[in-house]
Amino acid sequence: MDYVTAVPHPRSEAAAPARSGRRSLALALLFGALGAAVALLATRQRWAEGTATVAGGAFPLTAKGSDVTGVPAALAIVGLAALVAVFAVRGAGRLAVAALLALSGAGSVAAALVGASDGSALDEKAAQTTGDTSATVAALSHTGWPYVAAVGGVLILLAGLLALRYGSRWPAMSGRYERGADRPRRKARPVDPERPEEIWKALDRGEDPTGA
Repeated sequence: MDYVTAVPHPRSEAAAPARSGRRSLALALLFGALGAAVALLATRQRWAEGTATVAGGAFPLTAKGSDVTGVPAALAIVGLAALVAVFAVRGAGRLAVAALLALSGAGSVAAALVGASDGSALDEKAAQTTGDTSATVAALSHTGWPYVAAVGGVLILLAGLLALRYGSRWPAMSGRYERGADRPRRKARPVDPERPEEIWKALDRGEDPTGA
């Protein structure tokens, strides 16, 4: 009995890396943009709340994420810039920018998790409000927004990991210009020097009307 071995088509083998490159590119763009938006939004929300006592009375104090730490928002912006810069470079430069993107996400996660239990921002507000530098906040509590910021950092980290793994398959912004530069120049057509309109047409085509 004869057995026929199926041979993969060369085109299908060549198309597989291209498909994985397109999928990873789409996911990286989605994760990076969404992660930065989530992190920036979360830092504008209330992260901590408590009460301060003044002259025998208590009043509430709140602190936004930007009051607690500015690191997640700053790294989200760095991550966005790195995500765009990935397409402007190639080779080792792309690898370095992808690493920066991943580190931005990791740093954002770490800063958000540290800020989830930080009460120093409210203590500073209590000291400013009461005029007592030793004043602290009572009944301190934290919201879930620091963890939302951490999720945004995780998405940025995933975008960076995708760029590190598949970035070599992604296109670059300058690709079409490089392809254009590699094309052989068309041979200039003969131009009648006594006809100025033909000289201008040759210049528009990028040809040397002198034939040099």
